[in-house]
Amino acid sequence: MNQWKKRGTVIFVVFLLLLLASIWFHAVLKNSHRPFNFFRFHAAFQSARTSFLFSEKTAGDDASNEKADCHNSLNKDMLPFPYLPRMIYEKPQAMQQRRPDVNVLTPWLAPIIWEGTYNYEILNEEFKQGNYSIGLVTFAIKKYTRFLKEFLTTAELYFMLGHCVHYYIFTDRPQDIPNITLKENRFIHAINAVPHKRWQDILFERMRNIQILTEEKFSKEVDYLVSTDIDMKFNDYVGVEVLGNLAVTIHLGYYGSERSDFPYERRQVSEAYIPKDEGDFYYSAAFYSGTVKDMYLLAKACAEGIDKDKQKGIEAVWHEESHFNKYLLYHKPSKVLSPEYTWDNNYGTPSFLKKKCFIAVPKNHNEIRN
Repeated sequence: MNQWKKRGTVIFVVFLLLLLASIWFHAVLKNSHRPFNFFRFHAAFQSARTSFLFSEKTAGDDASNEKADCHNSLNKDMLPFPYLPRMIYEKPQAMQQRRPDVNVLTPWLAPIIWEGTYNYEILNEEFKQGNYSIGLVTFAIKKYTRFLKEFLTTAELYFMLGHCVHYYIFTDRPQDIPNITLKENRFIHAINAVPHKRWQDILFERMRNIQILTEEKFSKEVDYLVSTDIDMKFNDYVGVEVLGNLAVTIHLGYYGSERSDFPYERRQVSEAYIPKDEGDFYYSAAFYSGTVKDMYLLAKACAEGIDKDKQKGIEAVWHEESHFNKYLLYHKPSKVLSPEYTWDNNYGTPSFLKKKCFIAVPKNHNEIRN
């Protein structure tokens, strides 16, 4: 019996030595520019030791197993994690705003993203640690396919450069998708869409399509989704600063308006109804983003509201955008994007507008919709 115990002890010691050597070697290779950190190494050792010890427990005692699982999950957080490389950048100031001319924070502490309020290199380095992929969702139905070439061409110049991107194009005319050269790790997916006779029905159907495809396809391929209008083009760099749990854009026509002037749905019979004494911002449905989960929940709630209104024989004043704003009033976004991300040059160039990242393409709405 003692002989078996000695053998078990030897095996255990050899296993730990090999594990520690592997951890140390990995840390040296990955972070050769940083000195060895004893505390990080020690935390990894303790975590590995604890995990090994807990794996030896029998499954007889359910309560003990539950505690062990909890303990293991906590200790996993102590394992070495990716961190930023050495970076040189301007020191942030605690007593000075980077953009005193605009509001940069909501009452629920969500940042409002303006040019000059963030350091993109830091954000991008943090994002790259997760090896995330992004899906860009847009709808090119009927005559709107004419905008695809400029949309995709400018996206390849400015959108999420250096990251894996899947273009999800809902269309009834897949043959109209242009054959353009894509950068590495970027892909186009044509998704069949119904060409409803009324353009309003096409707008209403957006949310249901996003809900269904998120469940069936997007959730298996990407981590974040960005939904945009197709009759737009990228005009400047759009990167990971627009990503969050749920990031939505302030409508360019109402960034300075009072809530009573927002074009919310005011009829109480509608599922999109918002009282005149409520509201934060009026958000545009032309550009918004979020995690796959949060985008699914948003689309599902809006689609259900649209269906309930349809059963009552009514349509919200601004179609899916009305339901979109209703959802965001009671499910606050984690990030708010400034009008830089959905601008129209017909509105000129106000002094506070430092960039025009995503802009409307001139067109005749009546001609395209008919």
